[in-house]
Formats: sequence, structure tokens, C-alpha cells
Amino acid sequence: MKYGGGGYVDGLIFHPTSANVLYARTDVGGAYRWNQAASQWVPITDGLGFGAGLEGAFHSVESIAVDPTNDQLVYMVAGGTQKNARLYISSNRGDSWTWVTLPFLAGADVGRAIGERLVLDPAHPSTMFYGSGRSGLWKSADSGHTWAQVTGLSSYTATDAMVGVEQVIFANGTVGGQATSNMWVAIASDYATAAGLTSTFYSSSDGGSSWTPVALPAAVAGYYIPHVARASDAYYVVFNKNAGPGGDGPGYLYRYGGTGGGWTLLSSTTTGGYGGVSVYGSGPTTRIALAVTATWGDYVGQKITQLSDNAGSTWREIESQMPHEQTSGGYWGWNDDVEIDPTNRDHLLHIDGPGIWETMNASSATPSWSTKVNNLEETATLALITPPAGATYKFISSAGDIGPWVQTDLATTPTKGPNTGWSNGNSADMSWSDPQYIAVTGVTHANNTGFGYWSGDGGSTWTSFATLPPGAAANTHESSNIAVTSRNNAIWAPPDTVPSYTTNNGASWTATNLPALSQTPGFPRSYRLAADRKNPNKVYAYDSGGASYAYPGGRVYVSTDGGHTFTLSQGSVSANMHADAYSVTSMAVNPNVEGDIWVADGYTVYHSVDSGATWTKLDNFASLYTGTNFWSDTKGANALTLGKAAVGAPYSAAVYVSGVINGQWGVWVSDNAGGTWTRFNDDAHQFGGVGKLAGDWNTYGRIYAAGGGRGVLYSN
Repeated sequence: MKYGGGGYVDGLIFHPTSANVLYARTDVGGAYRWNQAASQWVPITDGLGFGAGLEGAFHSVESIAVDPTNDQLVYMVAGGTQKNARLYISSNRGDSWTWVTLPFLAGADVGRAIGERLVLDPAHPSTMFYGSGRSGLWKSADSGHTWAQVTGLSSYTATDAMVGVEQVIFANGTVGGQATSNMWVAIASDYATAAGLTSTFYSSSDGGSSWTPVALPAAVAGYYIPHVARASDAYYVVFNKNAGPGGDGPGYLYRYGGTGGGWTLLSSTTTGGYGGVSVYGSGPTTRIALAVTATWGDYVGQKITQLSDNAGSTWREIESQMPHEQTSGGYWGWNDDVEIDPTNRDHLLHIDGPGIWETMNASSATPSWSTKVNNLEETATLALITPPAGATYKFISSAGDIGPWVQTDLATTPTKGPNTGWSNGNSADMSWSDPQYIAVTGVTHANNTGFGYWSGDGGSTWTSFATLPPGAAANTHESSNIAVTSRNNAIWAPPDTVPSYTTNNGASWTATNLPALSQTPGFPRSYRLAADRKNPNKVYAYDSGGASYAYPGGRVYVSTDGGHTFTLSQGSVSANMHADAYSVTSMAVNPNVEGDIWVADGYTVYHSVDSGATWTKLDNFASLYTGTNFWSDTKGANALTLGKAAVGAPYSAAVYVSGVINGQWGVWVSDNAGGTWTRFNDDAHQFGGVGKLAGDWNTYGRIYAAGGGRGVLYSN
């Protein structure tokens, strides 16, 4: 699905000398390289090294560094908080990677735009430093292949997440020669306090072997240092009260060094904070771009992006009240990194909550701005569903932060949705006999309240349900589910709540007789609902059990009165379905045959052809374990969907499963009801794992898939 942006890009990295070599890192959706010829972003973390299970954590990219002597070389640190981070190394601008497992964790949520934490010595690029969140400062002298903690600063390692060591600044911009001796390091107060350090800014004159505290201005004691920019004659250092994203101030910009030495205050704010800084040139005509974060909206006097052309003596606002791309949303709020193109002083970019903004005429009195998100798809897809063949739309995407959308054209950004603003779309369904009738559920972030909408014309117009069922307003976790049997008739399962049904388009709701779900700490869940498309009086409800350690296992319930009352399928009990979290389980119903149900329980696949009376377990799938985690590292079968059958196939639908067969994760397809399986994707298309699938009913071989923060991808 072409949406554009949709998630937090937390860093932009230019090569210092090669024009148009630019990278973007994201917090959940991997990394991208800009393709100037095609005027779009190229995803560079979709293949090997970015697969399913715990490896999906490496779609969280914490820092990127480029080699100033070789614009093909790029390094990237990525990872979450369950497994040690990896240093990824590429000699072809990210087209392929090798990696080294690092001796520390990465991926803390707070301050994730700080940096860059990974820094190469410009004089000697095989020497690099990394400022970690929990484990202090680290150094490699062999291009990242081996690492040692810089104990001359501190040997302390925290057990909990911290902002930690923020960045290293070299006192050298010259390429070639011996490793730089003089450098500084910025340290967040959380780590400095825990490690017993006496300052949050230290200097070294011996290549990092020993460190000396540097006195800071009293106004910024204990402040974070989100970014530092180096000119040939001075350093420009941002201090902010809060770490971000969107960290409120006060914020300060100081010049350090240069003529006269010491600290010189250049700018401060108490409205919002300062997120990033970038410089071009040196001396009294240094151009400085300053990112103002945590300011919301645009009005006269607002500050979003500030520019100085005299080394900070005077400033002007270059974004608020300026021309912007009219089709786009806000460009304020999370302005946590700003970059001046080192090869073009008028080209300036900054990040925000849903993407990247760019101006090509920063020197103008009225710079014009547009989004730079073409092919950067970072939406977090929470649910996908496809309509019957011939419908007026392709699929419905329920996504984090951007809400629900009806996609009619795969090449253009969707426009049909209930306009729920900053919200999560949690679930959607349509009447199979009347697909113009659509119901969607979700939660509005502003007040953390659940919502439900319906459309009777394929998504062109929307009306909110007049009432919500019990639990729907307050229980807002994404494990929500709605099923539509026919126009005006639906069953809604809010998280941790007994589902309710409506026969009057939400004017009233009546509780079903499904058993209340036991609470599983940390794992909200609901019944996963699906209507039988051949006989909409039949509705199936699957309880996944809630967590992998839960007892009993999964259960399926069957209704024959349109989802009003349900009976436990004793066959599902006898089948011994495994228990697992809602998010890693799935159910699909074949619309071509009554009573034909498929379940993926996180470990394997089950199939019933008699409305759940009996179940056949498919033994092809099995979870992968490495012994490093309580749960399986990679689920055996976590997402399942059906789509149009191949011509002449013995089964009336193609079956697609995201899971593991013979120790290999992939998306698998079967044309014979699970008799045999073929891997559908390849090593270059892994996307941080696939958590959601929806099969197309118009075209055989087309599926819609949600990768790790990669929006909606589709196959041909």
C-alpha cells in the first residue's frame, strides 16, 4: 500500500562529500537509502539478517555511520532489548549486509533520535566508537569486528534501559592519517549518575584511553545533549531538558571552542525544546539549522525550524507560516533531527512524527516545504482484510497511529477512511454478500477511547456507531476484533471482554454467551471472530489462550445463529491446540465452502472441514528455539490467510502461512489444502518477519503482508 511515511524516522545521515548519498533510520521499520534518480527511498533492511521472530528486533535501527573515505561503506547498529545488538556492515550502500553481534543491548525507547551514537574517526575510519544506553562507551579498532568497553570512562553496566552515552565528537575533520587523539563524549545524566561520573561532558587527549570532566554552563546541568554539530572552528551543542522524542524544553544551543574558547550561548527556548542542530561552513558566516521540538501547530510567532547565517548571532524562522505541501499533515511536534545537505547549503531536511520534511530553497525569504517520504513506508499494520472478488476496493488496512483505510488503488495514497486522526485502527470486516458495508474499530489516541464506524458505500462516507458494546470504549489494546455477517449485523470482541452483537447497526448491543476470558498479565486478548461466508448464520470464535505458558490451550467456538450464541467445539479441545498470544495466532475461513476453517496457533496449523467438529493438525510447521528466550525465537505458524486458488488446483483456495518448515522461516503457500508447501518469499524479502496476511480473491498469487514496521506490501 502506498501511504508515505506514517512512522517515526529518528535520524538522517548524509555522506559528508558524496552528493545525494543519504540514509534514514527508523525506530521500528528498518533503514532506507535515498535514490536520487528515482526520487524515492530504497528499503535496505528487508533481506537476510532481518527475518522473523526475535530477529525482527533488528528493524529498530539505533544509529548509522558512513565512511568518509568510501561512500560505499555504511555501518548500522540495530536491535531491541531482548538480544544483544548487531553491527551491520555493508560495502555496497546497504544492498547487502554482514553483521557482528555486539556485547551490549540497544533499542531504548526514550531518546531514540539522539546521536549519532555510532561514530567513525574521520582521520582513521577503522577506529570507531559507540555510545550505548546501558553499558557505557565502546571502541573498535578493526572496523567494528571486535569491541571493548572504554573502561577509562566507566565500566558500569545498568540492568535497566537508560539514555546512556549519547555521542562522541572528534576534534578532527581531516580524512586520512593517524587516529584522532582529542575528542569529547556526551553522557546523559541517568548513566552519569549511576556510574558515579562528575559531569555529562568529558574530554580525552589520548584517543579515549583516559577522560577528564568538562565544566558545563550552570543552566544546562543535568540536561540531555541530543545532537552536536562540528564546524572546522567550533562545535555547536544542543542541550535539552528532556530526551524526547518530542522532548519539551527548556532548550539551549551553545558554541563550544572557536575564538575565545569556552561556552557561548547562541539561543534558548522555553516554548518547546531543541532537538537537533546542523551546520554548514565556518567562521562568522556559519549557517546553523536548529530543530525546535515539542511545539505543536503553526501560527504567527511559532518556532519549528530556525536558521542563522551568522554563526548564531541572529535567527529567523524558516518553516512556520511558510508554504507547505497542502496534502500533508503536521510538520511540527517531533522535530528531533535537522540536517543541512553538506553539498548544498540550501537543501535542508528534518524529521517529525510521521516522516521527513524537505526544503530546497532554505535561503529564500519564504522557503517552500514538501514531504520526502516516497516509498518510505513505516506504518505499523495491526490488521488486514480483503473483500470478495469484484469489490470496489482492494483491502482494508487497520494501522497504528494512522487509523483504518480502505485501499482502492495500490499506486496511490488511500483517501477513504473515517478520518479518525491520530488513532489506531484495530480491526475491520465487511459483509461478504454486500461488501459496500464495512465496519471498523480502533482507538483515538487523544483521549485513549475506543471507536467504531460503519460505511454503507464502500468507504466513501462513514458514520460512528451510535453506541459501543461493553468494554469497547475503555479496553483499547489492538487485540480487538469485529466480524460482519450482513449489513447492519456485526459481532465485536473488545480486548479482555465478552463479545457483543448488534442487529441494528450499533444502535444497541447484546452480550453473547461466550465465556469471559481470564486475564493474562501483559497479554491482552480477545476472541478472534470470523463469519462463514457461505452461511453467515455461522460465526466462529477462536480463543488463542492468551500466552504461550497459559493453560488450557486454544479453543474454537461455533455459532449457528449469526453470532448470538456459541457452543464450544469439543474437536478443538481434542486437537490440543497450543496456547499463545493473540498477536501471533490467526484464523481464516474459506469463503467457497461452508464450514471450512483454518487456525494457526503460533506453533502449527489446524484445518477443519466440518465447522469445527473435527480438526486435522498439519505437522509441517514447528517453532524455532535457540534456548535464549522463554518463548520460541521464531513462531512455527503465526499468520494465515486464504486467497484465490490456482487454475486447476485440487482445493478451492490458496493457503498462505507465515511460519517455519524444516527449520526455515518464510511465507509458505499450498494449493492442495496443506498437502504440500512451497516457500512463497525468498531471502531478499523477509521484512523483519510477517505478522499479518490477507489473500486477494481476484488474482492468484497476490497477497498483502505486513512486515516489521514496513506498511503493507503486496506480491504479484
